[in-house]
Amino acid sequence: MKLKKRRIVLVLILVGAGILVWANYPKLNIISGFASKNLASAHFISGRLYTEIIETDNDMPLIKMAELEKVIGDDVTSSVFGLMERETVCRDGLGCVLINESYDKTQVLLKPKRTRIENNLPFPYGNKGIKDTVFANVDYDRLHKAVDFAFSDYENQKTRTVLIAHKNALLTERYIEGFSEKTPVLGWSMTKSVLATVYGILEHQNKISMDFKPFAEDVRMKDLKHTITLNHLLRMQSGLEWDEDYASISDVNKMLFLEADMTKPQRLKQSIAAPTEVWNYSSGTTNLLSGILREHFDSYQEYLDFPYTDFIDRMGMHSMLIETDMSGNFVGSSYAWATTRDWAKFGLLYLNKGNWNGEQLFSPAWSDYVSRPTKNSDGVYGAHFWLNAGGKYPDVPRDLYSANGFQGQRVYIIPSKDLVVVRTGLANEDEFDVNTFLSEVCKAIK
Repeated sequence: MKLKKRRIVLVLILVGAGILVWANYPKLNIISGFASKNLASAHFISGRLYTEIIETDNDMPLIKMAELEKVIGDDVTSSVFGLMERETVCRDGLGCVLINESYDKTQVLLKPKRTRIENNLPFPYGNKGIKDTVFANVDYDRLHKAVDFAFSDYENQKTRTVLIAHKNALLTERYIEGFSEKTPVLGWSMTKSVLATVYGILEHQNKISMDFKPFAEDVRMKDLKHTITLNHLLRMQSGLEWDEDYASISDVNKMLFLEADMTKPQRLKQSIAAPTEVWNYSSGTTNLLSGILREHFDSYQEYLDFPYTDFIDRMGMHSMLIETDMSGNFVGSSYAWATTRDWAKFGLLYLNKGNWNGEQLFSPAWSDYVSRPTKNSDGVYGAHFWLNAGGKYPDVPRDLYSANGFQGQRVYIIPSKDLVVVRTGLANEDEFDVNTFLSEVCKAIK
């Protein structure tokens, strides 16, 4: 009798699994692709164990259906019940990339030429430890309680790292087990703010203008695309069609997990409105900007080098890596990795209005530009940065602006408090109480 019951249970499990696979079969390519890419990058770049990544990062609806199929060197393959195998290849200096049958693993790839700053300066201008600074205007007990709150109820809030910097000094930082100040963290869409900064630097160098029209000379354009400027693209108000739904086989999922050249999908879309008439958040727009950036340089090597030579390595953010797609384009929408301290340096660059240890990387006006509300965004978006201008966080200063990424990756910049707050983890804002956390941090600064 017991054996019969076990057989019935087993049959029900198999039938349930079969129904689940059948219902989601069209998505399997994306599910196994996400799992493979996430596993490979988190292991190859952050040095974390595959088992840990599967149990945490990949433990989300549908994605947890995927299994690690095999690992050969730096190649990782995942599948869903043996179906739809997807392979990811990891490359020195370029990160990891999902590949298809046309990808040539034997090709010789160019990689960014990187330099490392060596000095005896403490954080943030060097990597020689933390300067022991005590501020009279900081209530440290209240500050630490705010950090305690961020790490409380891990089952729901899932905070992994927090760093708080004030007046270019590190006030406090905390990490869960398995993470440290040396662990690179995927920024997801915080990468958009990184890519936008490259444009700010080019503008400061008088090498590009926000009024530049990337489609102006394309005689094939028969709609409003020829009127789109870089400003429109940076503000997500180009009027180009795009579907940013992560729960379906949408434009964004097809781009990230199926496309060889991620700069093309948005470029090929038609206008649904004139520029500035609608605001539509689009990862495709950022990758289009990555493609436009590549066209700006005379050689591919210059494109690969510029974000590092004129920005990332110049600031000593040596842990930062922006992954490229199969065609060699920076995936500016989603794939920058950096330690929590280096993400904090990024925020401090904006807090200091582009000035880094006496060198002006971008114009002070650029900070004002990215933090100025975009028309039709209800005060939540500037130029590749998110805003609190509309009071989304009611108990936090309205001048807050931030780099935001999937699952609550955040670099918050609060000029009125001279604060940068970094929080990384696995919970979005419907699970992590940002307003309470940030308001308590701000109250600790007198």
